[in-house]
Amino acid sequence: MLTAHLPSGYVLGRLLPKTIAHAMPVALVGAVVPDLDMIWFHLVDNGAIHHHRYWVHVPAFWIVAAAVALPLAWRFGRLGAALVFFAAILMHLLLDTISGGILWGAPFSDHLFALVTVPADYSHWIISFVLHWTFAAELVVWAVALILWLTRHRPAQVT
Repeated sequence: MLTAHLPSGYVLGRLLPKTIAHAMPVALVGAVVPDLDMIWFHLVDNGAIHHHRYWVHVPAFWIVAAAVALPLAWRFGRLGAALVFFAAILMHLLLDTISGGILWGAPFSDHLFALVTVPADYSHWIISFVLHWTFAAELVVWAVALILWLTRHRPAQVT
C-alpha cells in the first residue's frame, strides 16, 4: 500500500463504537506507525534493505509489544484504546501483505509474504504500483473513507 494506511485508520475509527475513548486518533496513529521506519530507510539506511524488513513491520514484534502493553492498558483503564492501536497496526500489516510483503514467519523465516508481486514494468516503482490492478484496493479504501467522512454529520432519517 502506498497511500491507504491513514484512510484505513479513519475507516476503523469511524466504525468503532463511540464508547471507546480516543478511538479515532489512536486508530489514525496505529495505522501509520509501522511506516515511521521510512525516516530511517531514507535518512540513514539509504534504502539498503526493504523497509518491510525493519522491526516495525514484523508481526512478531507487535505480538510481543501487545503481550506487554495490553495487560498494562487493562490495569490503567485504557484497554479499548490499546486494542484499537494494535488493530490498526494489524490492518496496516494486512494491507501491506497485498503487494508489499510482510515477514509473517519471522523470526523463523526471512521470507516477505505478499499476495501479489507487482512487476517493475515502468521506469519508476511508484508508477508500477499505481498502474497495477492492486492499486484498486487502495482506491476502495479511500472511497470508503471518503463516504464515511461525507456522511459523518448527517442525522438519522425519520420515516
